[in-house]
Formats: sequence, structure tokens, C-alpha cells
Amino acid sequence: MFEAVLFDLDGTFADTAPDLAAALNRLRADLDLAPVSARRLRPYTSQGVRGMLKAGLDMLPADSRYPEFYDRFLHYYSQDICVETTVFPGIDELLGRCERRGSPWGIITNKAQRFTLPLLNQLGYAKRAACVVSGDSARRGKPAPQPMHLACKLIARDPARCLYVGDDLRDIQAGRAVGMVTVAVRYGYLGDGDPIEAWGADHIVDHAREIAGVAGLH
Repeated sequence: MFEAVLFDLDGTFADTAPDLAAALNRLRADLDLAPVSARRLRPYTSQGVRGMLKAGLDMLPADSRYPEFYDRFLHYYSQDICVETTVFPGIDELLGRCERRGSPWGIITNKAQRFTLPLLNQLGYAKRAACVVSGDSARRGKPAPQPMHLACKLIARDPARCLYVGDDLRDIQAGRAVGMVTVAVRYGYLGDGDPIEAWGADHIVDHAREIAGVAGLH
């Protein structure tokens, strides 16, 4: 039985792809380009702005206009951060089980705090989370171990007694680096790299409701 359950945000806790795709499509509209479907952009969502600009505009950091479009994307996203974003099915029930047992749950994400906190506030979970560690909360983001150590410090739990749930290879690498038991979610964004089976996660689940069984929250 684990003492805490910690989650990645985008693609694990919440389905943020529709609003991120909307911000990207506003950029495309600025260039008189047709919109791209959220489904096509979905695998790149966990890669942040860099992934979205690459997938939606074929734009790389070396491009001269990259900083301009990077900032404009974030501006558009901040304006409509929680229009179509929802938590994944089964997450709210899982959190309820954690809370009824008195087990803390929290978020560890590479998303910057200026987006993480407003998003969680609008979803209604910010005050319920025992910790929220954003991409700029620690010296380095995932897959580095610093965010994981910070979360454990905030909730006063040993990493070995924590379950970390994510939808990206970096999530699994970061969790394993500090001795957490890791869960990879097949329902997430998954990226465009190695298949989920190759990440080295301790568990793989198809639906959020399966996480309760892994965590011992019966």
C-alpha cells in the first residue's frame, strides 16, 4: 500500500490537448493557415510548446521567428487555458479514494507555475492537492529527480512509499530515479518516441480507474 499518489498533469491528470490545440490554431490563423485537428496534435502535447510548434508549424528553436511564436503561443494559451480541458475519466473518483483514506495526492509537472495553478484552480483541484510542483518550482524539470524530491519533501513522504503516474518517458525516468513506483498510462499522449512498453514503468494501465488497484485503494 502506498502513502501518496502523485501525477503528471498534461495527458495523465487532465486532458489539456483541446485548449493547447486551440492556441496553436490561433497561431496558424495568424499565418492564414487552416486549423489542425486536436487528434493530430495530441501525441505532441506532453512535449510542451516546442512539440506543439514543431507539429503544428514545423518550427524549430533554431528558426529566427521561434521566440516570437513561442511567446505568442503561451499568450493565446493563457487567455483560454481551461475552455475544453477536463480531468480524465476515473481521476476524480481516484482522488476521492485517496482523500477518504487520508493519503495525500499531488501534481508534478513540467508546465510552468503561471499556467499550472490557474488551470488547477479553474478545474477545482488546486486547494485539494497536497503539493503542486511545476516546471519552474525546482532547479531542473523532469526527467531530472529534483521535482520528485521536492514533492516528497512538501508532503513529508519517502519516495519509495509514493506512486508516480505519467504518460511520458520522462515521467517514468524521473520517478524511477528517486525510487518511486511508476505507472504509465496508455490513455495519455505518449509522445512520438519509444513505445510505452519500452519505458521501464513498473505498471501500465489503460484507464485511470485501474490506478486505484495498483495503489491499494480498494
